[in-house]
Amino acid sequence: MIDTHSHIYLEEFDADRNDVVNRAVAAGLRHLVLPNVDLETWPQMLATHQAYPAYTSMAMGLHPTSVNAEFRQQLEQTRELLDSHKFVAVGEVGIDLYWDTTFRNEQMEAFDVQLHWAEERGLPVIIHNRDALAEITEVFANYSGTLPRCVFHSFGGTRDDVDSIRRFGDFYFGINGVVTFKNSRLSETLAHIGLDRILLETDCPYLTPVPYRGKRNESSYVPYIAAKIADTLGVSIDEVSRTTDRNALDLFRINI
Repeated sequence: MIDTHSHIYLEEFDADRNDVVNRAVAAGLRHLVLPNVDLETWPQMLATHQAYPAYTSMAMGLHPTSVNAEFRQQLEQTRELLDSHKFVAVGEVGIDLYWDTTFRNEQMEAFDVQLHWAEERGLPVIIHNRDALAEITEVFANYSGTLPRCVFHSFGGTRDDVDSIRRFGDFYFGINGVVTFKNSRLSETLAHIGLDRILLETDCPYLTPVPYRGKRNESSYVPYIAAKIADTLGVSIDEVSRTTDRNALDLFRINI
């Protein structure tokens, strides 16, 4: 299994990061993709990747909640970093209007700019979308180039949301611990997505799956997510693992 969205470089793991990695290996995790947040998290992400270079890959981007009045300067610095190291994706980027709508237009511009970075470099995009699907698809509709391949990280939407997204491309959907929550709508959506377009992820340290909900999440909990997907779709956990690994390797072009 591959955790396609892990933030084990954040401070929540500073006391036991090596143990967290060892537990992931023991749980059958083959690889972790580390998406960046912003310029402040970049040094920690790089250091974590350098500590586990064969086991992790990095993605570079400016998270929408970090977009502010100085976002163009932040984007320039982020772009310079994107061209200075090896990354498997641009991310995580997108639009988040859950906490604050002040910089809605700036987030949309930053998202568009980073989509172009991905297109120019032949990289996929890890999309963060929270309460902003209309804005995401507006950026898609007005995009001036050919949209790169994308994964909608932490997807928790409906069949209609899937259809709205698919008007713009045959994208992937990242499924994490939310699928195990009692009030999740994902059980009704997974079959509509199809296993061939699902990626496994944790978004750790956030969105911990049942039975550990309420505690810090970590990559070793991916099997609980895979088990819920397998049960919902009526397939084996091995099939979920095999297919989602193939999806991840195809999207990110990781050699493991």
